Amino acid sequence: MVSPCGLCSLLLSFSFASVSQFFIFSDAQTKDYDYPTAMISTQWTNNATDNRSITYADGSIVQLILLRRIGEYGPAYACGFYCNGNCKSYLFAIFMVIFEGGTITTLYDGRPQVVWSANRNNPVKIGATLELTSKGNLMLIDANGTVAWYTEIFGKSVVGLNLTDFGNLVLFDRNNVTVWQSFDHPTDSLVFGQKLMAGQRLMPSVSRTDWAIDGMITLSMNNGSLSAQMETSPPQIYYNHDIPNPNASDKPPYVEFVNGSLAFFGINTVEMAVVLVPQASFAQYMKLGSDGHLRVYEWRRFGWVDVFDLLTEYLGDCGYPTTCGQYGICTNGQCSCPFLIDKTSYFKQVDDRQPNLGCSAYPLDCGLSQYHKLIELKDVMYFTFTANLENINASNCKEACANKCSCKAVIFEYGSEAIGDCYLLTQVFSLKKVDNKKISYNSIAYLKVQDELIFSSLSNLSDLDDESLSTSFDNQRSNHLRVIIASSLGALFAVTILIIIIVFFLRNRDDNEVEAGYLDQLPGMPTRYTYEDLKAITNDFSKKLGEGGFSSVFEGTLIDGTKVAVKHLVGFGQVKKSFLAEVEAVGSIHHLNLVRLMGFCADKSHMLLVYEYMLNGSLDRWIFHESNKSVLNWQQRRKIILHMAKGLNYLHEDCTQKIAHLDIKPQNILLDENFNAKVADFGLSKLINRDQSRVVTTMRGTPGYMAPEWLSAAITEKVNVYSFGIVILEIVCGRKIFDRSLDEEDMYLLSLFKRNAIEEQLLDIVDKCNEDMQLNGPQAVNMMRIAAWCLQGDYTRRPSMLMVIKVLEGITEVPGNLEYNFSTQPSTNGAAIFGQMHLEFSATTTLAPSVLSGPR
Repeated sequence: MVSPCGLCSLLLSFSFASVSQFFIFSDAQTKDYDYPTAMISTQWTNNATDNRSITYADGSIVQLILLRRIGEYGPAYACGFYCNGNCKSYLFAIFMVIFEGGTITTLYDGRPQVVWSANRNNPVKIGATLELTSKGNLMLIDANGTVAWYTEIFGKSVVGLNLTDFGNLVLFDRNNVTVWQSFDHPTDSLVFGQKLMAGQRLMPSVSRTDWAIDGMITLSMNNGSLSAQMETSPPQIYYNHDIPNPNASDKPPYVEFVNGSLAFFGINTVEMAVVLVPQASFAQYMKLGSDGHLRVYEWRRFGWVDVFDLLTEYLGDCGYPTTCGQYGICTNGQCSCPFLIDKTSYFKQVDDRQPNLGCSAYPLDCGLSQYHKLIELKDVMYFTFTANLENINASNCKEACANKCSCKAVIFEYGSEAIGDCYLLTQVFSLKKVDNKKISYNSIAYLKVQDELIFSSLSNLSDLDDESLSTSFDNQRSNHLRVIIASSLGALFAVTILIIIIVFFLRNRDDNEVEAGYLDQLPGMPTRYTYEDLKAITNDFSKKLGEGGFSSVFEGTLIDGTKVAVKHLVGFGQVKKSFLAEVEAVGSIHHLNLVRLMGFCADKSHMLLVYEYMLNGSLDRWIFHESNKSVLNWQQRRKIILHMAKGLNYLHEDCTQKIAHLDIKPQNILLDENFNAKVADFGLSKLINRDQSRVVTTMRGTPGYMAPEWLSAAITEKVNVYSFGIVILEIVCGRKIFDRSLDEEDMYLLSLFKRNAIEEQLLDIVDKCNEDMQLNGPQAVNMMRIAAWCLQGDYTRRPSMLMVIKVLEGITEVPGNLEYNFSTQPSTNGAAIFGQMHLEFSATTTLAPSVLSGPR
């Protein structure tokens, strides 16, 4: 057999068109010729009716691009476009196929087994193309022209593409040296001969039908160990295999799947089996599942079979973090929810028919910590244990959790002296019941719950009807009216003079504050530009991208060629406060789903902000149909929602101070060239200290997106969650929260949403102007349930953004007891009415579609 490199040399002089004449098929089956190599400047189009397409018994389709086989019978590797039954979206993937008598079998359960894919989070459609460009990049472009994936090779000479005997997709140069290879970018599987190097990891997909990366479970190779863990902060490790003397060799150790074992290499050239695997009688591969299991699959006569579970022998049935879902207790492989001896239960199963999905409880509120208590579960341990506190008793262990708001549970393990170690948990996954006669220590789990007193308090509050509240409010208003009028007339002149003095003082103070270099004193600030610098960058502000009430945005280009969007703010007072708030909030933070502030200018009266350039502008341009650009399909909308959630979660959880954005709406969600979403415009944001459960601030935001608790002026970051829920509805329904062009009963989206939810007709309000949204109606309806969860009138019942991400990634589910009375319908004159208060907003807060290609 010709070696892969030798074959490359033989084919260098052929174009793809020349090679393609040797692609012979009979009844959609390949015949005698392999085609494992292609040259640069070659393009393939995803066409299900192409003669290189094969349809399987379960409806799966592959369109072959490269094929590498060894003989007439046995396994072969191929790469190409792949769909798994519904065939509305495709992966560019490497998969294993089975040859019988010189043709690929499509019988039995012989569907291709995907062992690597490029675009799990960005599946493409019919009409997508894969191109090996003249510059040597492998680029996947969807049918609408967006780039779904590419290899990011720069400055290297690539001449061709090769699929090796081991299923490794390789870009090589004219010297047959590997420039890029798929083995360096593992997904969820390992094949024979594939190495998992230090720093690499496997990440499962959500399910066989949902290719999106799960994100919570990983198997990774580090310098000291092979570990499987939940990607929490800090990680929760459920399997770990340490390497003896990891620094004994100059070469970093790696793990490799070889026939018969998963083995370590690189330590004094000695091989050590991590775990033995049954010898392969035919094709085998290893895959990490979304349940945390690492399984070996093998082809048997009638299909692919799970032949070995590598970690279960070590972990047992109850040793996986998601065996019984959150708070679920695993007992001999069976799942149940925690309950007390008197059968009092603070938890209930998410789904009675599927106990493995876990248990839900009333959300904990740090502002009501006086109602928290810890319930005791004896002989219960966690799937893992990493001591936070050592050599203390149970009382001190419980106290440590009670005093820490983020602590959701604590595991106490101790010996005969009742002195032991504590493991404080900020996220709780599966627990497991143990027989203390079989272990050498005792274990108790203490779960933090909301005490029953809080339920009775909330119940008493709910007994107050709207009429009682209205009467009380009217009486108080009448009694105070005379006093207010008399006092106002008596002090009118004095107050007027005082206001003039205060305004003058504040204006000068603000000017002095900026000019004194206040922003320069903040840590991690971006580049500070002069006004002359920005005039040059924007070519004297010649190309305007758009404008808002107090700002205009211009296109600019930095010296290195990077395009930027420059926002020029004009005004004093609140405008200057917004400028300072934005620089202070996001000047020193960086996240993939937050628009990056690259620089600013505070030069006397000039206030400008320099942002990364976002090619596709703001979200409202793409979801509201008057723009005539409603081309976002279901997968793109789902991705945008997930990206928004990740950006907000970073603001809420991962910054030194929590950042409440306070103006989440489609105009403030920007899209790059690949429709990746980023949160922008932090001019109204508020910093919240970690020890504050709520913060009092002036009312701010956009009518229609503001949570009901703004009436009290005491808010949490959950106001962002409410606004996020509104935006989800707008994305899924393809319309604004308030639309005067519709009939009066349908003008307000929340009222329409509530009515259709009660009538179980949510499918009726899914975007009717988009065929793909209609085809994915059930998934869109599920997304609206997430929106309803985020819109709960009681902010303590809204999820954190981390919980939203878990639901979007399929780790957990939306609770079933949702309320659909989110807020009172606003008036039709542009004002918002909440309860009995009438709040007027200026014209600058109206929801005009954005025309900006950068932040406003």
